[in-house]
Amino acid sequence: MRIICTILIVLVFTACQKENHESSGSGHPNLILTEKGVSSMRASLGSVPLFDKTVEAVQREVDEEIDAGIDVPIPKDLAGGYTHEKHKSNFFIMQKAGVLFQITKDERYAIYIRDMLLEYAELFPTLDKHPATRSYARGKLFWQCLNDANWLVYTAQAYDCIYGWLDNETIEKLNTELFRPYADYISLENPRFFNRLHNHSTWGNAGVGMIGLVMNDEELIDRALYAFDIEGDSSLMDNDGGSLNLKGYKEGGFLAQIDHSFSPDGYYTEGPYYQRYAMYPFLIFAQGLANKKPELEILEYRNGLLIKAVNALINQTNSQGEFFPINDAQKGMSLASRELISAVSMAYHFGGNNAGLLSIVQEQGRVPLNDSGLAAAKAIADGKAEDFIYESVELSDGAAGDEGAIGIIRADDLTLVMKYAKHGMGHGHFDRLGFLLYDDQGEVIQDYGAARWVNIEHKDGGGYLKENHTWAKETVAHNTLVVNKDSHFDHDVKLADESAGTPYYFSSGAGIQIVSAKELNAYEGINMHRTMAVLDIEELEKPLVIDLFSVQAHEETRYDLPLYYLGDFMSTNQEFQSNNDLSPMGENDGYQHLWQEAQSNLVGEVFRFTWFNKNRFFTMTSAVRTGDQALLTRIGANDPNFNLRRDPGLIFRRTGGNTVFATVYEMHGSYNYTTEIPLNLFTSIEDLEVLYESEKYNVIKFELKSGEQYQFAFSLNNDDSSSNHNIAVGDTNLAWTGVYDFKKINN
Repeated sequence: MRIICTILIVLVFTACQKENHESSGSGHPNLILTEKGVSSMRASLGSVPLFDKTVEAVQREVDEEIDAGIDVPIPKDLAGGYTHEKHKSNFFIMQKAGVLFQITKDERYAIYIRDMLLEYAELFPTLDKHPATRSYARGKLFWQCLNDANWLVYTAQAYDCIYGWLDNETIEKLNTELFRPYADYISLENPRFFNRLHNHSTWGNAGVGMIGLVMNDEELIDRALYAFDIEGDSSLMDNDGGSLNLKGYKEGGFLAQIDHSFSPDGYYTEGPYYQRYAMYPFLIFAQGLANKKPELEILEYRNGLLIKAVNALINQTNSQGEFFPINDAQKGMSLASRELISAVSMAYHFGGNNAGLLSIVQEQGRVPLNDSGLAAAKAIADGKAEDFIYESVELSDGAAGDEGAIGIIRADDLTLVMKYAKHGMGHGHFDRLGFLLYDDQGEVIQDYGAARWVNIEHKDGGGYLKENHTWAKETVAHNTLVVNKDSHFDHDVKLADESAGTPYYFSSGAGIQIVSAKELNAYEGINMHRTMAVLDIEELEKPLVIDLFSVQAHEETRYDLPLYYLGDFMSTNQEFQSNNDLSPMGENDGYQHLWQEAQSNLVGEVFRFTWFNKNRFFTMTSAVRTGDQALLTRIGANDPNFNLRRDPGLIFRRTGGNTVFATVYEMHGSYNYTTEIPLNLFTSIEDLEVLYESEKYNVIKFELKSGEQYQFAFSLNNDDSSSNHNIAVGDTNLAWTGVYDFKKINN
């Protein structure tokens, strides 16, 4: 509380002084902070614990930077290098110093911001484009305009906080020599960056719009909201060499980003990792617009979509609060990120005071220093927090919600995610109908995520590695079907963006939950349909996962169905032959990065494979047909710089025509490292059999070691819950109503 007491003393002292620099009635701050909000924050100091804790932490951080002195270096480095990280640190610290100035009225913070901005005003006119040539849109302070837009988003907030304190001469200098030229550079001089539908452009729109709001520059505000027309410039090309359509509203600008990047459910087409990154400019600019241009009703736009998107994003996390690593994603990014610190409190404040959000704010342990942060902190102090309810939900993709989806099923300690959404533009991966599986301790069956070490200079300057294209994006790197060793859409981004997966059926009822979807375009002439069900079986300790992957294709088609399990191989019922002399499994489509460590020609009726991760056992049991093979793989071939993780994998290989891959996954048992006692370390599944398969139906039966038998039937071409079905299964007729039928068959 020492820092809070110091702040209170400063406030009392400054209230008794005539501050020569303070401009009464200036109308600032009015971007993210408001004069009314600042008064409320000052009045609340010392009485709202989480807000006080955040103020103390921010003040310690900023004071240390002020003591260290100002450094505005000439740009030269990529991400992770000194100049990059210093300019990045500068905009973070300026934004925080601006808030502290408003809360404490301590002029040290205003002076620090002013002096740093004046140094930038001297540096900026001398700068050409950044010397690193990697980006399609090179910045000034940074190697890409994206980071320059970040600088402008945060620095605009700092500038707003001291605008009323500055003298007119300094304001004129900063407006004309730094901020307006910077906004023009990011937008007019980089239209390929600014006028497109992409998270990069969202940052650009927000940066230009926010500095326009601070300076009351209506031209910049309109440019940010609606983009601008470009006539006859055929030199503007997208990342793959195609022409960009850059014509005005609905093709670029902040409103178009909201219109086209989100589905009505709040799902962001680039996936949760990039949704997390983009939510900050979406929400922070929206908050500025709500304060300065309330007539736009931006927070009500598309039925309050931006707030809805926060809730959708939260639901795309596992039990550790980490985002599902769909598409280009670095694992470990979580609800603790700075973007979500702001987003969750804002969603609470502007979204109807959902008390479940407060439990996430508590876990985050800090709040943004603004109106929404204070509101959330006060509500927590008043005991209003409730647990956030993580739901089983199908989140649609596409602006109209009709371009695929992701399905999320939660049951007990289990979370299942299946992806049948749009490709995700340049950050998308070729993995339609892929899935991930989590327990309460994290990943069980993983998605690789991106091949990148963000901001780690050792690894190609912190950017995406070439292996991101040659491995992480390829289909064989995911838990979905590869046909003839070729990636979906022949790894063509444009082709993949032309279509989406087809949602078929989603149900989250008690006892049985199902997600089912089709992919009809990944391979010419081949139809794929995956159905996954999570079942509560009274004899089992955890829910059971059924996986039915049905394919219609011509004879002699080669199928590879990979599984990337996390943990250690325990046992199998098949005989594997190890390879002492390893060689890559192929030359392209990701196979060049796989070692084939062992193989088995599968015999018998089922293939059983058990692994151990952390303190739990997992077993997959698959139905076998003549000629099936299983391959034990390891990532790492053709990787001289060790850019890839050496994760194990399993490929189920089959050659044939129309077929169904039938598998069940069981979580079972435990191992105590202290007592060294294992419990229930063997699977309860005795047998698995495909009773019926066609283009219309799949029927399987599985038997437990205790003797109980269960049957699951699923209609592949009629998702009407009132439809009647009747098929001959062996010597008996199986009849049911609805999409599926699940029952015990030996009571």
